[in-house]
This record gives sequence, structure tokens and C-alpha cells, in this order.
Amino acid sequence: MSDSKTPPDFEQALAELEALVARLERGDLPLEEALRTFERGVELTRHCQGSLKAAEQRVEILLKRNGEPEAEPFQVPEPQDGTRPSGRS
Repeated sequence: MSDSKTPPDFEQALAELEALVARLERGDLPLEEALRTFERGVELTRHCQGSLKAAEQRVEILLKRNGEPEAEPFQVPEPQDGTRPSGRS
């Protein structure tokens, strides 16, 4: 599992989440390790949801301009757990 300070990009987070789900589905982890794995999965899920929400906002901003792409600043939503999702501008 990745414990670095820099959040992974969406694709990395999704790949890690898929690996965690596979480990949990096997059912052979000790309880404490399963709980840590589940917690990391929740963090990654929130990160991915934040990344998708930011992408959705960017698309909506572009479509509001009648199909004319025009850059407009937007706020990346803060996750409910207080961590900041990585977003590419």
C-alpha cells in the first residue's frame, strides 16, 4: 500500500483500490490487516470521487459556454474526511 504524502493520481488510486478489493475478497487477511486495508480503500474511494467530481465540474464549465471551450477557474471540492484530492489544472 502507498503511504506517501502526495496523493496518487486517479488511475493509480483506482488500480490500488482494485488490488485492495481483490485482497479483501480472498478472505485470508488477519482482522487488523483487513481493517487497515478497508480503511485505505475508503480513503482511495473518496479520493477517486473527488477527482471525478472535479472533472465533471470542468466539463460542465466548458459546456456552459455553448460548446465554446473557455477556461474558467473552479474550486476543487474538499473531501468530507478533510484530505485534499489531487487535481490537475
